[in-house]
Amino acid sequence: MVTVALKGLAGRKVRALLTAIAIVLGVAMISGTYILTDTINNGFNTIVVNSYKNADVVISGEAAFKNTNGNGVETPTFPQDVLSEVKALPDVAAAAGSVTSDNVKLIGKDGKVVDTGGAPSLGFSVDPREQQFNPTKLTAGSWPSGGDQVAIDKATASREGFAVGDTIELQTVGPQRSFHISGIAELTGVGSIGGATFALFDLPTAQRVFAKPGQLDVIRIQSKTGVSTAKLVSEIKPLLPPTAAVRDANAQVKEDKKEFDIAFLQYILLAFAGISLFVGAFVIANTLAITIAQRMREFATLRTLGASRRQVLWSVVIEAFVIGLLGSVIGLFLGLGLAKLLNKLFVTFGIDLPQGQTVFATRTVIVSLLVGTVVTLVASIRPARRATRVPPIAAVREGSVLPVSRFAKYGPVTALGILAAAIVFVALGTLASGIATAPRLLLLGVGVLLLFFGVSMNAARVVRPLAAVLGAPARSIGGAPGILARDNATRNPARTASTASALMIGLALVTFVAIFSAGTFKSFEGAVDQLFIADYAITATNTFTPIDAAAGKALVGKPGVSDVTPIRAGSSRFLGSDHNLTAVEPNIATGVRLDWKAGNTSVPRRLGNNSFFTDNDFAKSHHLHVGSVVNLEFPSGKHADVRLLGIYEKPNGGSPFGEATISTALFDKYIPRPRDEMVLINTPDGVSAANTSTLKDDVAGFADAKVQTRDEFKANFIKPIKKVINLLYALLALSVIVSLVGIINTLVLTIFERTRELGMLRAVGMTRRQVRMMIRYESIVTALMGAALGMVVGVFLAALVTQALSGQGVVFAVPWLQLVYFIVAAILVGILAAVIPARRAARLNVLKALQYE
Repeated sequence: MVTVALKGLAGRKVRALLTAIAIVLGVAMISGTYILTDTINNGFNTIVVNSYKNADVVISGEAAFKNTNGNGVETPTFPQDVLSEVKALPDVAAAAGSVTSDNVKLIGKDGKVVDTGGAPSLGFSVDPREQQFNPTKLTAGSWPSGGDQVAIDKATASREGFAVGDTIELQTVGPQRSFHISGIAELTGVGSIGGATFALFDLPTAQRVFAKPGQLDVIRIQSKTGVSTAKLVSEIKPLLPPTAAVRDANAQVKEDKKEFDIAFLQYILLAFAGISLFVGAFVIANTLAITIAQRMREFATLRTLGASRRQVLWSVVIEAFVIGLLGSVIGLFLGLGLAKLLNKLFVTFGIDLPQGQTVFATRTVIVSLLVGTVVTLVASIRPARRATRVPPIAAVREGSVLPVSRFAKYGPVTALGILAAAIVFVALGTLASGIATAPRLLLLGVGVLLLFFGVSMNAARVVRPLAAVLGAPARSIGGAPGILARDNATRNPARTASTASALMIGLALVTFVAIFSAGTFKSFEGAVDQLFIADYAITATNTFTPIDAAAGKALVGKPGVSDVTPIRAGSSRFLGSDHNLTAVEPNIATGVRLDWKAGNTSVPRRLGNNSFFTDNDFAKSHHLHVGSVVNLEFPSGKHADVRLLGIYEKPNGGSPFGEATISTALFDKYIPRPRDEMVLINTPDGVSAANTSTLKDDVAGFADAKVQTRDEFKANFIKPIKKVINLLYALLALSVIVSLVGIINTLVLTIFERTRELGMLRAVGMTRRQVRMMIRYESIVTALMGAALGMVVGVFLAALVTQALSGQGVVFAVPWLQLVYFIVAAILVGILAAVIPARRAARLNVLKALQYE
């Protein structure tokens, strides 16, 4: 049977190829994801490892905590005197200290901050006398020396047109400064640093520019020959203050790698690969089901010649295995190209990450081949079982059809049961209270999968009424071809439903993303309208990252500025967790309108050095009331007790305040280089072109500061989020492409099945053009069925999720125009899917078609 299966497969190359394409795309996504993320990880790893080259032991600043999911934490520094004490140790061969910063903005010749696409803007000191510790190398010029020199990265110099000897503006702490470019450098061992930039200074200049006088961030130490790292570490520990820690170089590399964990990106991309494979499984199952129905006489002949039902089953499974394995191999190597396309896609959407040498890991090969082959085999089980029901008599009987399974009578009940179970699971996962997060996510994930299966299994019941509605335009416009197309779509409801279901999955997810994002945007805009009463806001150029507090301070007392009220952004540990911490001036009420549930507008004026306020949700969840005392721990490890002075109603869409808000005086006491989330500005006569121009002139010394009105703030805040949403659409497009392949498969295979019928239509006068129209209309109707089912499922999921998140301010909003775009996209998918099948049908030889069996 193996020989029979392989020969049969070789005789149906086109059908085998059509079946394999679906699995090729899904596996390519898996392979491409692993290759891309492994390559990016390799780039990060190379950067981190090279940053400690030739160092045996490393001293680094140590924060009391890390708020990785919030505003982040600036690592504390330690005194430069530690370096002298370390050098004095008898087992130390060499040691070099440095300071670093992730907030060194390079300013292009156009006066704008060089866009990093969300990547860091790095700065660090180098010591030409200790080159063994330097992770960079010069490509032109010399190392910086003196207070007005800097070396910049090669990528920025090339992109912005800078050369050695040019003057460049930089902004770090305080207003921007001018520097002479002494050299161009690059990181060793890395092909690309992505969108990141870096600037190099000598140590005294870096300490001054980063506002870290007499302080260090890192000391790299080389031990004398024969001295163990453990011994050296034990000698250094007693010399360190509480804000510093000592580790061997390998341990420090592992610690730093935590800052560059891109596992989330890998999981997201693998999720989209899973969606594509899930859609591909529908396509494979449907394609195999059609081919098996068309091979009735072949299977019946095998049974007549003595083949058992098990042998027939294995012949189909072997075919599926070969198709799955070959498709997986092609997809595996196609992933190399897809990885590059994914990287270009990320760059297009403003995500440019460092990369090292391309990594094609053994894990990538094994997982890609295994998943692709297994998915194909699983998808083939039901069609293979159907093949075993072909009776031997079908070999000589004209027009035989597959006998109905003995379990067919339970089909409607099973389909409805799966759909009902899916709805229950999804409802529990989104709406149930008292269930832990992990079980809820599991319920939701299983529920969504069952929902897709349930809708697909029940879709055959709505094919005819949907075809009547969706095929009406084709009937009216296309005449006889339109009528035939509609009837063809309903000829085999189960087949049409299965074909449409593949597109349904992609459209459901796209619809969900569209509705959920629309609700999120609407709630955010509502919150801004409710809170934002200032005339202007000063933010970073990208709206998201904090800006140096000096920008807001520079506006105080300027002509035409009546109120300046900054909102500091930082982190603190309190009540057992890491939280966002914000700080305000006493006059915050001139910029933000708060609905006080406990306290009143005088709360910000009375904060002083021992009070804070919070929102009602946080107070309720932590059983806080006015007068409650909370101990704040700052990144330096210092503590401060603060008393709850007021509680405000958190609006739908969130607020600019963290879980605790203190005074700027207290914040600045414990945070050495404070930054502002935004600075709110009022002018005597409100928003005007003249006031806008004046404010821009006032902050001209801070290139990273952007002057925005309330409407501009809303638009600029949403803009990068929309980029992420569009990226999701682009990734979901792969599943739509797979479903397009499914429609092509179905149409091509049904043309084989209807060869004689098409010949008869041509014989009675149907033109080639009318044949193409008929196939095209049939494809469009099928695609619109998938769109209709997908949108219903997407709206249902979005309604449940938004209801579950209503407490966080997410509202239900339907973007009608986007849904219209999705319908148009579905029509285009139908048209594209019909191109090859329509041409094939129109080119059939009439006489040969009439003789076809």
